[in-house]
Amino acid sequence: MTELLSIILAAGEGTRMKSATPKVLHPVGGMPIIGHVTRAALEAGSTRVALVTGPKHDTIRTAVSRLHPQVTHFEQTVARGTAHAASMARDLFSQAEGYVAVVYGDHPLLRGQNFKAVLDRLDDGLDVAILGFEPRDPTGYGRFITDGDRLLAIREHKDASEEERRIGLCNACILAFRAEVFRDLIDKVEGNNSQGEFYLTDLVELANQAGKNVGFGVAPENDVMGVNDRTQLARAEALFQEVRRADFMKAGVTLKDPASVWFSYDTDIAPDVTIEPNVVFGPGVKIESGATIHAFSHLEGAHVGPDASVGPFARLRPGAELQDGAKVGNFVEVKKAEIGKGAKVSHLTYIGDASVGENVNIGAGVITVNYDGYNKHRTVIEDGAFIGSNASLVAPVTIGAGALVASGSVITEDVDADALALGRARQVAKPGRAKEIFADAAAKKKAGKV
Repeated sequence: MTELLSIILAAGEGTRMKSATPKVLHPVGGMPIIGHVTRAALEAGSTRVALVTGPKHDTIRTAVSRLHPQVTHFEQTVARGTAHAASMARDLFSQAEGYVAVVYGDHPLLRGQNFKAVLDRLDDGLDVAILGFEPRDPTGYGRFITDGDRLLAIREHKDASEEERRIGLCNACILAFRAEVFRDLIDKVEGNNSQGEFYLTDLVELANQAGKNVGFGVAPENDVMGVNDRTQLARAEALFQEVRRADFMKAGVTLKDPASVWFSYDTDIAPDVTIEPNVVFGPGVKIESGATIHAFSHLEGAHVGPDASVGPFARLRPGAELQDGAKVGNFVEVKKAEIGKGAKVSHLTYIGDASVGENVNIGAGVITVNYDGYNKHRTVIEDGAFIGSNASLVAPVTIGAGALVASGSVITEDVDADALALGRARQVAKPGRAKEIFADAAAKKKAGKV
């Protein structure tokens, strides 16, 4: 395989997002835009990836390093255009062999196969191959000036003539070169344009002047859409979700109402899973075959085992682990807890920092009291235990196998296996006292004393 160095440009930041968050850090499918671009470059087979950012973009560098620690970072201290930004990665491309691909960092729907559209042209013998597309509205895009299959130049919209602006084939987001050609041409770009900037796209004309073979590949418009404002961000999210829904249904997942289910970039769902309407998957969710996710549930950082059931109206937070056949029902929240095989947590319950054994039954309104104001503590409920409704288990505490916790109990000490635990005040009934209390209250109200 030919070595590929990908240089991702995220140095320039527009202002149309109207946000303190850098444009490329806005999420699509739960991942920052720049993360999608980096992943696409790696999917394309990049042996090395360089990221060029501006001087105040530590947050971008941190986010990419967290997602893709193998990326090498470079800084463009002064914004002088895309060619100047790409030249900042000189330490890598000066030694590169094979191909160099330069890609803009604000294209969240980009995939590895889009790189292939231009890399294949280099494999066929071209020296330079640029990715193009045909947008419904070409306004603002650089136009491809072509002669048959040969790409002569890319004219930025602001520099294009009226005739050139009528061209429908436009510049997308990937420029690919043989490494030696890129090295030879990158420092020859001049800022002879209305902005006085050094355009990466000028490399096309320079390559033609040097007698190089220059061509192009074409990508679907949706794959290469860029994001510059909130409207485009929403459009990118919608397109991302459409693709994910279609992919899952093709893979054997049942979506009862596809348009109402929202996925993350890393959602992992096995065949024969059923997902009801209005379910949201945050990052880090894996669902095993046969599971059912009922309506209006929210899952993040959770693993749902085979034939398990979640919801409706359930929330699984990071660290939630449901084993085979476990049930988490309506208005139940689970955080950093394992729910064992066949265990049931059916309704109105919070299970946090806990281990729930096999075939445990947890009644309505049960709470694992895991936080003392400073630290989290763990609750262990062993196999076969039965926790009555409205019980509070004050951690750290262990409920033994087969034990029974009476409804309404506050449990602060460990319970032995097969024991009955009661932690509530003894019931006392006082005949006639309720009538007296109500009469006294009525008299005070009539007298205006309350």
